Amino acid sequence: SVESSIMKTHPSVSSSRRKSRKAHFSAPSHLRYRLMSATLSTDLRKKHGIRALPIRKDDEVEVMCGNHKQHKGKVTQVYRKRWCIYIERLSNTKANGATIRIPIHPSNCRLTKLKLTKDRNDLIEAKRAGRAENKGKVAAQDIN
Repeated sequence: SVESSIMKTHPSVSSSRRKSRKAHFSAPSHLRYRLMSATLSTDLRKKHGIRALPIRKDDEVEVMCGNHKQHKGKVTQVYRKRWCIYIERLSNTKANGATIRIPIHPSNCRLTKLKLTKDRNDLIEAKRAGRAENKGKVAAQDIN
């Protein structure tokens, strides 16, 4: 048997690709909320001190990848069951005249403006505090 180059870090968590993918794609809604995160724009990163945040309705985003790259708009729906978000003015017209919204995965977007609520501000504060305590150089005595 060939040993993998990546060392297992946690004894009770599987490092199997198959199990990881199953856990990801069959995740319940309250975990999909966190998995459906988007990175923040540079100015928002500096302002809030964090890199990414779970996406929500009424946030403003910019599409970063794919055919609709650089499209900007407000999030009209976060569809957790389908792993996608819908952005206003991002749609196609069918031959019969009906418009269909184009689904975009949140990882292909960048948050440009946040809809801030009390809960969201608390989440940002908690994430910032967690990042602050892990910042800085690691001394030799901290390793052991």
